[in-house]
Amino acid sequence: MSVLPYRNEVENRYLIYNSLFLNLPFQDIYQTGTLLPIFEQHCREGFEKSESPVEIITSFFKEKLPETGGEVNTDLLFRFIQYVERQIVLFDSVEDAAFGKLNKKEGPGSLINLFHRVDADGLKRNLLQHLNEFGLRIVLTAHPTQFYPGHVLGIMTDLYSAIKNNELSSIDRILQQLGRTPFVNREKPTPFDEAVSLCWYLENIFFYVIPQIISEIREQFQGEGLAFENYRLISIGFWPGGDRDGNPFVNHKISKQVALRLRETALKCYYREIRKLRRRITFNEIDQQLLKIEKGIFNAVYGNKELGYRIYEELESDLKTARQILISRHDSLFLDLLEEFFTKTKIFGFHMAILDIRQDSRKHRQLWEFFNGTGEDEFLPEKINTTEVLTSMLERKFLETSEKPEDEFLVEMINTFNSIPEIQQSNGELACNRYIISNTMGAADILAVYVMARNLIGEEALNLDIIPLFESIDFLSQAPEVMRMLYRLPEYREHLRRRNNKQTIMLGFSDGTKDGGYLQANFSIYKAKQQLTKVSREFGLEVIFFDGRGGPPSRGGGNTHAFYSSLGPEIEAGEIQLTIQGQTISTNFGNPTACKLNLEQLLTAGLENSLYPNKEKILRQKDREVLEELANLSRKAYLQLRENEKFTAYLEQLTPLRFFGKTNIGSRPVKRAGDAPMTLDDLRAIPFVGSWAQMKQNVPGYYGLASAIGDYEKRGMLNEVRSLYEHSLFFRALVENSMQSLTKAFYPATAYIGEHPEFGSLWQDIYKEYEESKRLLLEISESTELLADNPLSRKSIRIREKIILPVITIQQYALQQLLEKGNQLKEEDQLILQKLILRCMYGIINAARNAA
Repeated sequence: MSVLPYRNEVENRYLIYNSLFLNLPFQDIYQTGTLLPIFEQHCREGFEKSESPVEIITSFFKEKLPETGGEVNTDLLFRFIQYVERQIVLFDSVEDAAFGKLNKKEGPGSLINLFHRVDADGLKRNLLQHLNEFGLRIVLTAHPTQFYPGHVLGIMTDLYSAIKNNELSSIDRILQQLGRTPFVNREKPTPFDEAVSLCWYLENIFFYVIPQIISEIREQFQGEGLAFENYRLISIGFWPGGDRDGNPFVNHKISKQVALRLRETALKCYYREIRKLRRRITFNEIDQQLLKIEKGIFNAVYGNKELGYRIYEELESDLKTARQILISRHDSLFLDLLEEFFTKTKIFGFHMAILDIRQDSRKHRQLWEFFNGTGEDEFLPEKINTTEVLTSMLERKFLETSEKPEDEFLVEMINTFNSIPEIQQSNGELACNRYIISNTMGAADILAVYVMARNLIGEEALNLDIIPLFESIDFLSQAPEVMRMLYRLPEYREHLRRRNNKQTIMLGFSDGTKDGGYLQANFSIYKAKQQLTKVSREFGLEVIFFDGRGGPPSRGGGNTHAFYSSLGPEIEAGEIQLTIQGQTISTNFGNPTACKLNLEQLLTAGLENSLYPNKEKILRQKDREVLEELANLSRKAYLQLRENEKFTAYLEQLTPLRFFGKTNIGSRPVKRAGDAPMTLDDLRAIPFVGSWAQMKQNVPGYYGLASAIGDYEKRGMLNEVRSLYEHSLFFRALVENSMQSLTKAFYPATAYIGEHPEFGSLWQDIYKEYEESKRLLLEISESTELLADNPLSRKSIRIREKIILPVITIQQYALQQLLEKGNQLKEEDQLILQKLILRCMYGIINAARNAA
């Protein structure tokens, strides 16, 4: 696509609206807004002359404001940060408002485009069959990558609407509101706060967009007498209040509180809809039926609960009666409106979103030890996958004991198991029917949860999918054999039979990248999916892959449509399930237009894999061998970096890592081990990746690629990598996502570290890999610039990086001061520098949109 529409719809409009900031009636706003462009140019020119951040800021004040100093200068730096934060919000809103004009609704990846294609190819019945069987699940997480507090997100929504409708006076007033609104949470949100925040998207976006997609699909087949009946085609998963992994603030009471909030959200939406419906359908008899429905919903959420609907099936029955009356007595007048409402209730039930429970495998082992009076023998590496141990575990019966553990955490885990059927009784089985085991190391970890759930909940009431999460490179490689061991157990197979012969397996991109590097992690997951598909099919089971993805390419983000489009028939693709978090939620699903297109792109990616097998989606043997070697070489290079004796110290002392816990953006601690000394194993992937993003180095998104490809170049075999890029959609998607990480990097900001006596050589190694990665990726893709095939993305990144450059400079100025002077500084000066670093973090992350 030409960048001309982008320049007209985004760049020029941003420049016009940005000028309104100068006229806002706030103290010093004109001085700040006037000096900021001068400061930005001074930063850019300073970096071009290889000046350090300290030199740039010192010379700025010396040359431009020679008569100021001390607190005045510091205050101006803070005002620059605040001004830029609001510029970023404005740019986000302008870009979002232009989304529909820059992305055609009938373009590639849209459902309309797919329908046209299958019509031309005579595959419409095939498509219907796949649509009736397919599933897409977007799982919203509370992972702390969203630096905008809720009230700012609300302002952004209003600003988006005003810009989209060209309401200049409204834009001016909203910018005034934005100028006075704090961008920082005063305290950390609770898990319930996080749930309430995400309910906004359920109520205002997904509640309308998903039924719209379902209705459009149904209409495509109605005229031909074909029936589309898959109301679970698109569903929403939910982790706030259910994800316990490393979060001590989530417990069974929070889970039930969140489940109740989700139920209330659904019912409030239905109450709003039924009142609108009654204003239109006012005919005899059916008006009383709709009034009955309205009262049932009202009492269920606002009034006397005894008189309200208790379960969804009661509402469903009354709606069926209403439909029958409308058809038989009133010639189906306004039946479309009733069906629209009915569709929404079928999709969202009384659950609204599906609450997942997640806990670390090592925590389950403690509860298992209590119940069985044994140590962790079952979980030793040499025993964890043996038939003898697994069979013995299945024979354990411990429900008879009346003994209760003294440890509060063990009591809480028991209460968690017991809360699952309670939530299902209130909200429906779909409301909470998945238990995810993070850090799964072997079959015994999975079986322990199954056996404890079976004993605590009861065999007949066990409506629960047990989902292992394989994360590290080593455990990903062992996953197929782990599942084979489980599938061989008759009792576990019987459990799967009751779960429709489906086994969901979660695969973690974030920790895999932290463990083995970008290329190795992605290829390990690709191979694991192929092998898990093969093993599951051998036992007559359908495996469902649930991808734990973050925002940036290094955490499985980037262009997810391209990734899912690249998977071939050797990987089961009956469903696509993936986590969406923080900035990615607001960026991709924060307004109806973007939400609809992004959902459609994920749908069509999965459907096209089945409808249109492509040779480029199947790795040729030679290409597989090349990719295998590249992955091994890249991992070797990455591990060499990670095992550098200065690597952990570099992260702790030079990056903003130590400040992530102070940002008040999420309830979850930065590392799993609480107050224990930091290790890379316990460090969360979000602060790990986010710290590199703050430094504008983005190491996890590319490191190892240059070493691997460069090895082929040295051997005169670069054409083999070019051939891999040409023939493999999968490798091409990985390379193009890595280009995003490289495009967002800015090494001049941290070049001063290259001269540091302790960390200089490490920075030089990282910088060399960055430069070589750019050169070699351009070489194998035969491009002249990064993201050459995605000019709009390249343009957006360029503008965002220009806006945020002053904040990057200020943060590095503060980090450089602490590094070089440290304890020589007065305590109050250290505190000011630390506050500058912390305030800059918000703007840098928000500007990137998918940096953590």
